[in-house]
Amino acid sequence: MMKHLLTCIALGFAATGSAVTPLWLRDVQISPSGEEIAFCYKGDIYKVPVGGGEARQLTTTPSYESTPIWSPDGKMIAFASNRNGNFDLYVMPAEGGTAKRLTYNSANEIPSAFTPDGKEVLFSASLQDPASSALFPSGAMTELYAVPAAGGRVRQVLGTPAEMVNFDKSGKRFLYQDRKGTEDEWRKHHTSSVTRDIWMYDTATGKHTNLTDRPGEDRNAVFAPDGETVYFLSERDTKSINVYSFPLNSPQSVKAVTSFKTHPVRFLSQAKNQTLCYTYDGEIYTQQPNGKPAKVNISLTHDDSDQIKDLRFTSGATSAITSPDGKQVAFVIRGEVFVTSTDYATTKQITHTAAAENWLSFSPDGRTLAYASERSGNWQIFLAKIARKEDANFSNATVIKEEVLLPSSTVERTVPKFSPDGKELAFIENRTVLKVVNLETKQVRQVTDDSTWYDTEGEFTYEWAPDGKWFALCIIGNKHDPYTDIGLVSANGGKITNLTNSGYTSRSPRWVLDGNAILFTTERYGMRAHASWGSQNDVMLAFVNQDAYDKFNLSKEDYELQKDLEKEQKKAKDADKDKKEKEEAKKEEVKPIKVELAGIEDRIVRLTPNSSNLGDAILSKDGETLYYLSAFEDKFDLWKMDLRKHETKLLHKTNSAWANLSLDKGGKTLFLLGGRSMQKMEGEKLTPITYQAEMRMDLAAERDYMFSHVYKQEKMRFYNLNMHGVDWEAMTAAYRKFLPHVNNNFDFQEVLSEYLGELNVSHTGGRYYAPASGDVTANLGLLFDWQYNGKDGLRISEVVEKGPFDHAQSKVRAGHIIEKIDGEAIPSTMDYAALLNKKAKKKTLVSIYDPATNSRWDEVVMPISAGAMNNLLYDRWVKQRTEDVKKWSNGRLGYVHIRSMGDDSFRTVYSDILGKYNNCEGIVIDTRFNGGGRLHEDIEILFSGKKYLTQVIRGRESCDMPSRRWNKASIMLQCEANYSNAHGTPWVYKYKKMGKLVGMPVPGTMTTVSWETLQDPSMIFGIPIIGYRMENGNYLENSELEPDIKIANSPETVVKGEDTQLKVAVETLLNDLK
Repeated sequence: MMKHLLTCIALGFAATGSAVTPLWLRDVQISPSGEEIAFCYKGDIYKVPVGGGEARQLTTTPSYESTPIWSPDGKMIAFASNRNGNFDLYVMPAEGGTAKRLTYNSANEIPSAFTPDGKEVLFSASLQDPASSALFPSGAMTELYAVPAAGGRVRQVLGTPAEMVNFDKSGKRFLYQDRKGTEDEWRKHHTSSVTRDIWMYDTATGKHTNLTDRPGEDRNAVFAPDGETVYFLSERDTKSINVYSFPLNSPQSVKAVTSFKTHPVRFLSQAKNQTLCYTYDGEIYTQQPNGKPAKVNISLTHDDSDQIKDLRFTSGATSAITSPDGKQVAFVIRGEVFVTSTDYATTKQITHTAAAENWLSFSPDGRTLAYASERSGNWQIFLAKIARKEDANFSNATVIKEEVLLPSSTVERTVPKFSPDGKELAFIENRTVLKVVNLETKQVRQVTDDSTWYDTEGEFTYEWAPDGKWFALCIIGNKHDPYTDIGLVSANGGKITNLTNSGYTSRSPRWVLDGNAILFTTERYGMRAHASWGSQNDVMLAFVNQDAYDKFNLSKEDYELQKDLEKEQKKAKDADKDKKEKEEAKKEEVKPIKVELAGIEDRIVRLTPNSSNLGDAILSKDGETLYYLSAFEDKFDLWKMDLRKHETKLLHKTNSAWANLSLDKGGKTLFLLGGRSMQKMEGEKLTPITYQAEMRMDLAAERDYMFSHVYKQEKMRFYNLNMHGVDWEAMTAAYRKFLPHVNNNFDFQEVLSEYLGELNVSHTGGRYYAPASGDVTANLGLLFDWQYNGKDGLRISEVVEKGPFDHAQSKVRAGHIIEKIDGEAIPSTMDYAALLNKKAKKKTLVSIYDPATNSRWDEVVMPISAGAMNNLLYDRWVKQRTEDVKKWSNGRLGYVHIRSMGDDSFRTVYSDILGKYNNCEGIVIDTRFNGGGRLHEDIEILFSGKKYLTQVIRGRESCDMPSRRWNKASIMLQCEANYSNAHGTPWVYKYKKMGKLVGMPVPGTMTTVSWETLQDPSMIFGIPIIGYRMENGNYLENSELEPDIKIANSPETVVKGEDTQLKVAVETLLNDLK
């Protein structure tokens, strides 16, 4: 019945070629004449008469088209398209037809407007800051450019972010919205420093004027035809984004034009006849300035036949397990369960739903497979059984019967695991409680309560003991989340014994040595990361009884003697048994494990000789060999350790991202099951396990499920119980109605972001990572002169340090001209990015001209990627600030920038302040544009030192104590782009009165996020799962942090190299040191 229901739902989403009334209309713009409206629907561009009717489709390519912009005469439309892998600019006739490509850089280029004369198209992209700029180098912060509408060289209009440009009729001024940070574009209801403001730019004077300087969202401004009134979108009185206006000579005189409730108004434009056009709740409206909104009724036809996809996978599993006999591997890929043979590529699809299945477990005989499924909107446990006795395994089964175990519409059950005898099944209920069900009687007993687990993800690690009488599991032992301990509890429930009981993270418990010991990993002995993740780990062994511990500690000689004795005793015992007795002995139950809780914490030994970045680990059946995955280099490789000889060696360079290790029941075959590959090892030889997972997926039904999953995860995991006051059920219904009108992940991402944006919280929204394809523009490691217009070639403003041309043999200097790339000339009418596409790490011939000496020559270089160039520009930016601080303070102050709140950044800062700056009088700590992590505790300790001793050697002072903390003055820089822990760290700095904060207010974004990958792995979404409550009962989230000294970097001066915030910080700290 459930599968039939899902089929019906799927068919409802798969309609093709019929006329519909469209919803989720995006990127709407009215024509200059006011007669037509261009808009986007399902990745294509349409236009419709302003009075409504049948819409006409203008683009029909498989690519995604967006942001149509009308030319002033209404004859052309510029737009963005990902036809070449990234979003480039194109222009086409307004009646449709062949589109002409205008830009070629692999950065995303998004059009804003035509110039009033129609000769150029303005667009936003992150290409290159001016060489003189003091802006932080970030790919998320764009610049404003113009390209000829007929095609040609791109020129930079502004070196600062300026989005959604709108010119007045003279062309001498334009409006734009700024971009101060990286908060999700579709977040709503927040009032903080990162929200957008409306600015006006004077093209003659170069002056920027902030017209709406306030802590709230103001965006998408347009001039009225008379050029004296501004219409814009703002979130003010109604708590929803609406249309407002103000006279240009009095920007504070704001007047509401619309009064929509609940949902935001988007995509505002205005025609020359004063008609306003915008969207509300997915539909288009028009309105005269003093009139009422009028919905534009639209119908259109769109072919959705491509929504049923045949998918084929030979890698990419998200989880996998082996059957006890080692002959089958069950795995999950794209949310579906498959089983393959470990010897052949024969693969069987077990589940056929649009929903996700997860958490696999084989029964001891390998003929039943348990898993959890969210197909009903609630995680439930299902059992799939091989129906015919003649079928030996799942991959060759002809009939598979599936049943739901303990069905419920309200209680969640996940992570099923069969007991060793197959008579019971353990599972996690409602994400925090361990329970067991008897498969025959269906009686359920509780093993643990929720007092030892806080995370709401839906799982924690646990494992049955071989005798079925105990569980080893991960716990939060001492209210010290997220640092886990290893627990031991009876399978009948009762008190949990904390085996590790430490402040370090221990995880991955696994029973070994026939149940006489528990293998696990811990960070206790490894190099500690200065953040909450990334520490090195070791493999540990906890013995549950003294006999096993004593045997393990025997010398090699005594151990061998003991083994020989046991063999002889077993041989003598077997000789006394007849054949029948031997057969009966095989059927005997597993010997009960002797668990001695007293002193168990003293029976824990460290196995690995060196701490490392560990993956999985497993002990051979005889307990003599440890196999483990460790990333000493880039990815995980397989290592082997002889525990008696204490010898370690690298077995195989597996280069795996993640992998699980397991043994078959006999302990003869080791399995490495990962997302990239699956392998088995017999002896020391690795053999690949191949599979061919084929499925037919209804993409529309899958998106419907993924939307439901997002709804449920936010409801179950959101850090704030009342969902920030949002009626989550009503809001979910309001956005679900758009799903039939979405056929691609670009639109689905925006639906999720608008939907999650209603929560008024950071760290959320949808993200789509499109598969890499098409153009990738390489970089020569040069900064070009944007003022070198109308001339052939590219004039160099700067050779970036450590870039391709920064070496002793190169003669290239600032002022030189690049004339050719790989022999192709660079005329003034060409977008040179086309010559650098797909050239990264490839030998490239560059022809250079020196106008000072009138000489020409060629050099061969290896261009670098945009990411590598950005790292060089970051180092350059830090070096510039370092030199400025040294110059302005006459060497009295040092400067450090905390790039991220992680271990690498901390070690750089630590090295600098206690190394080259140790003799300075003070430190400028720069946190601007830091995206977060978790370092607030470490930064607090590092910069809060108070001198208490002086180390003296024979009368000479050699060191102050504490010697590993900064004991002198400091000051901290912050800005609107600080995010997450880069809000928490300055907050702690101010709260602990460690020094002054300088810069702009930091938005309240201090939560911990869980970024979850959906079953379509190109889609992820964020759930803020942990909030941080202050002493006054308020949370840091949405509590903006004000600086002690508020100062902004102005757009006019920052592009000229003036870092006003930094200079004020230096002056303030020097003044405090007087």
